[in-house]
Amino acid sequence: MIKVGFDYIPKSRLLDFKKYEERVKEIHNMIFKKTGLGNDFLGWVDYSKHYNKEEVERIIKKANEFRDNYNTLVVCGIGGSYLGSRAAIEALNGLHSSDKMDIVYLGNTLGPNYISQTMNYLQKRNYAVCVISKSGTTTETSIGFRLLKGDLEKRFGKDEARKRIVAVTDKAKGALKTLATNEGYETYVLPDDIGGRFSVITPVGLFPMACAGIDVKEFLAGYFDGEKEYDNGDIYSNEAYKYACERNFLYQNGYSTEMLISYELQNKSLIEWWKQLFDESEGKTSKALLAASAIFTTDLHSMGQFIQDGSKVLFETVIYVENAHSDLKIPFDDDDLDGMNYLAGKDMNYVNHKAYIGTLKAHSEVGDVPNITLTLDTLDAKNLGHFMSFFMNACAMSAYLLGVNPFNQPGVEIYKKNMFHLLGKKGY
Repeated sequence: MIKVGFDYIPKSRLLDFKKYEERVKEIHNMIFKKTGLGNDFLGWVDYSKHYNKEEVERIIKKANEFRDNYNTLVVCGIGGSYLGSRAAIEALNGLHSSDKMDIVYLGNTLGPNYISQTMNYLQKRNYAVCVISKSGTTTETSIGFRLLKGDLEKRFGKDEARKRIVAVTDKAKGALKTLATNEGYETYVLPDDIGGRFSVITPVGLFPMACAGIDVKEFLAGYFDGEKEYDNGDIYSNEAYKYACERNFLYQNGYSTEMLISYELQNKSLIEWWKQLFDESEGKTSKALLAASAIFTTDLHSMGQFIQDGSKVLFETVIYVENAHSDLKIPFDDDDLDGMNYLAGKDMNYVNHKAYIGTLKAHSEVGDVPNITLTLDTLDAKNLGHFMSFFMNACAMSAYLLGVNPFNQPGVEIYKKNMFHLLGKKGY
């Protein structure tokens, strides 16, 4: 259960729910009846009714096979093809996971240093690959997969290489689908009615998560709980819509940036997923908040001064998980040269919570920065699935409140055309 809090927003910047009441009902009906802009990409709204249960079982079986035979999985994809699974894996397993399978990412950059270092690292690993692309022609992913496929075939031969590769792609067409069919790779379907940034609930997210030892059925159960909870057009009881409307109200009242905050370093990729979800869904026709981010208390030592005293262009939305996955106590030191003995015996969750409350008060009461709070009791697989459902529903509502199509990304193609022209690609 996600609790949305507005206690740290000045009354002058707190929306009057009644002014949004009818519009929210209209948009909710548009979302769940699939009648709005981009309605052919609303398959995530009622995914529980049509997802492929047999495919989920195949995913779990293959992931267990990979876990038994290899020590590393390379997820080869970019944007929505890898951010969702990376967000889930790091949020649930941490940044120094003790799981037996290492998860590595390629096909998400053109940076030569990272690509070279990753390929060198893989020479010492017994690895398999999950390549994810709807078309099979995305530049970053295609180059990354070409390198991986070539390396596996060189080291192990074509027959062994095909056993180590799975593809998540279109069900019927595209370059990757053709290659997978020709080579005999096990293949999972990226549904036509779910766009990349909403695809974490599909094989795009489920296969890498299962390889990382995450219970994907629990994750889906949490997501499906969210489906039921947010199929509700009442702004007074729908927490996702409350959040969407408050951020819209702040945008309409002069704020240009929303900064999503977490107090755990392992949630950095979860925030990156959120940034794609909102920036790519809303950033059209010169509208929308800029979705930015920070990790506290880490970034309070770099960005904290601006947030506290700088120009009033941003508000914060703060994720706080009340119960940590793991914890430890601060030890007593006889010399106490650092002056920390006043905290001896306290656990880190206690200290982190006081930092959270202290920062909320500093930023909102003294700095005049509005703060929305999103509170969860724990962040396990089920709660994470629910949390992602929360954000997806909030994002659709928020984009429709702006009057933009949440599900296209026309601006993304412009840099590609320029790049292809400069690289000499035929037709550009």
